[in-house]
Amino acid sequence: MGFFDEIKMKMFSSGSRVMLFIGINVFIFVLTGLLSLFVFLFRLPFDIDALVTNYFAVPTYLPQLLYRFWTPFTYMFLHAGFFHILFNMLWLYWMGQIFEEYLNAKKFTFVYLAGGLAGAAFYIFCYNIFPAFEEAKLASVAVGASASVTAIMVATATLLPNYTMGLLFIGPVKLKWLVLAFIILDLINVAGPNSGGYLSHLGGGIFGFFFVKALQSGNDWCKPFENIFKPKPKLKVVSKNQNVNIRQRNEVPNQEVIDQILDKISQSGYNNLTAKEKNILFNASKSNEEKGK
Repeated sequence: MGFFDEIKMKMFSSGSRVMLFIGINVFIFVLTGLLSLFVFLFRLPFDIDALVTNYFAVPTYLPQLLYRFWTPFTYMFLHAGFFHILFNMLWLYWMGQIFEEYLNAKKFTFVYLAGGLAGAAFYIFCYNIFPAFEEAKLASVAVGASASVTAIMVATATLLPNYTMGLLFIGPVKLKWLVLAFIILDLINVAGPNSGGYLSHLGGGIFGFFFVKALQSGNDWCKPFENIFKPKPKLKVVSKNQNVNIRQRNEVPNQEVIDQILDKISQSGYNNLTAKEKNILFNASKSNEEKGK
């Protein structure tokens, strides 16, 4: 398997939304970097960084935001430099893997996107409310996946507070203490030169915390959005012959169908299987038991 085939497989065929979102962020970062290089080499009269900032970074000045209403979504896929994207993607990978393992890919997608939007909303709100940002709000913009990543981090730590991670030079640390340290640092740094960035982190973190608390109370905020892009089922012809139906229910499917069902379990859990899929797995396991006798 070639390099690009392997990347394509990890992004689109592995079932992991973590790898998909990492791939999107890296692709956009590399694309904008190559465009900047092209403009530089040929001395073209464009400033790619300025164009990206003007049209895709989220501003806090409300009149400008009115005509850049898409930016609270696009800003979470942009980064200001190599180390900015490196650390964001590392934390997204580490925390996202744990998140997907205990919840599922759909909830990961929801928390990433909604956490990024919440971070942008909190950032804009603070800059337009607190006097400290009265002058800065006229020219302030934000880029980065940090709010989305923080939402995933806080959600994971809220769900699994005692989950332990091994950190280089530090050793095993429980998630609740690790994420709490990040939140405290964000609060302290709000008074620094990158106030907007840290405020967006806090907005994303607040969303991640309340998302999991709502989920633990039986209220899944993700549920109304799960089937937005799900294709409508095709019409089925149902036979009235009971003998045929009984034979079909007891029929053992081929291995390819079973593998597809197992992949679905790994992505979204056994409870999300249809009754037909559960019946197929039951018949397959029953058949294997009979062969083993």
